[in-house]
Amino acid sequence: MQVFGLLGNPVGHSLSPPMHEAAYDELGMDARYVTFEPAPDDFADAVEGARALGIAGLNVTIPFKRDVLALVDPDPLADRIGAVNTVDVPTMTGYNTDAVGVVRAFRHHDVALTGTAVVVGAGGAGRAAAFALADEGMRVAIANRTVDRAEALAADVPNASAHPLSALGDLLADADVLVNATSVGMEDDESPVPAAALHADLAVLDAVYTPLETRLLREAAAAGATTIDGAWMLLYQGVAAFERWTGRDAPVDSMNAALRARL
Repeated sequence: MQVFGLLGNPVGHSLSPPMHEAAYDELGMDARYVTFEPAPDDFADAVEGARALGIAGLNVTIPFKRDVLALVDPDPLADRIGAVNTVDVPTMTGYNTDAVGVVRAFRHHDVALTGTAVVVGAGGAGRAAAFALADEGMRVAIANRTVDRAEALAADVPNASAHPLSALGDLLADADVLVNATSVGMEDDESPVPAAALHADLAVLDAVYTPLETRLLREAAAAGATTIDGAWMLLYQGVAAFERWTGRDAPVDSMNAALRARL
């Protein structure tokens, strides 16, 4: 039996196990996906233990996505982003499939990644989105509550610029793509983007997936924009991890059904 898993703290809320196990069932694989919740001081030992036990692959989540960089050989994209969320344990190679998840979520909805993208947020999800869209050739405007963080990220990302949240109205006027990479909308019915700035030529991805329909997505739909809920990004980062570990095409429909059944 192959064993795959998730390292994080906490991980009890994770939707990765049903998503991955749906793939194993669909393909008739003798495999399981389990969660591990080491204390922060024990994280390095946990990774080494996974390797010693022959675990085939690991996902890594908060708060360990940066810590794991020192324990693996990150691929160029993960190295530039500065975070790893997927590890091929036999080779100890680290990947960032969050970035892949952003791109594949847009492509699933037939969105052409050309022109200008606006990314709201400069944390982990914002970094992944900014690098992913820049690598597709887009101009990337990063807006963040703390402008210093946006400036630090923009300095690392090709063809990127930094802005305060107050500039969103002007930035979105000619934008093609918008990503909310903050947690705004998760706990309260709020949006980080003024509704008046949204328009029909936008494709809007909200990384928040609980709830699936955030205020941002409701207001974007009302403006005629293409809307993409955060479960698509979550799905496709998992799909990319599965394909890295197994070398097989992921059964996307089965994984998506299992994911959305839990939301």
